[in-house]
Amino acid sequence: MSSYLLRRVPLPVKVCVPLAAALVVAACGSSGSPQSASATTPGSTASASTTVITTSSGSAGVFLTDGSGRAVYLWVKDPAGKSECSGACAGAWPPVPAGSKLTAAGSAKQADLGTITRSDGSKQVTYDGHPLYYFAGDSSAGQTNGQGSDGFGAKWWLISPSGTEITGSASSSGSGSGY
Repeated sequence: MSSYLLRRVPLPVKVCVPLAAALVVAACGSSGSPQSASATTPGSTASASTTVITTSSGSAGVFLTDGSGRAVYLWVKDPAGKSECSGACAGAWPPVPAGSKLTAAGSAKQADLGTITRSDGSKQVTYDGHPLYYFAGDSSAGQTNGQGSDGFGAKWWLISPSGTEITGSASSSGSGSGY
């Protein structure tokens, strides 16, 4: 009976369905080794296994960025060493994923870098105990559009190299300078 059904299926379906399935499998499994999320997150760092936290200078002062110059933020609602941002919050404020190695550059301090394990099991970079996040509204290096936002019930701030929140306003020029 199965050969009877197969004869009734139009030729384009016989060809396209297996081809589409093969493309999906290839897209889902195209890498033999896992990449760090920092390599797949906008503003990714230099290496798939290394997450770089460095500094840039702007109208808000000197603040932390990733290795590509994308601003990172802290959320006032997070208790030290724990992320409370998940679901829709993590969609708007993606966690800075931790590679297998963390590196400080610029004015950032290596001793202040750390990681936490999120509720989904992924690793997130911390600085001075604060979980770090990107802002989805920052589309390029140097932008600080999330500065001072009060989305999801608490303020989001840029972070100084000393690990404190920068509560001043920032203008977003789209270009940052390594510092």
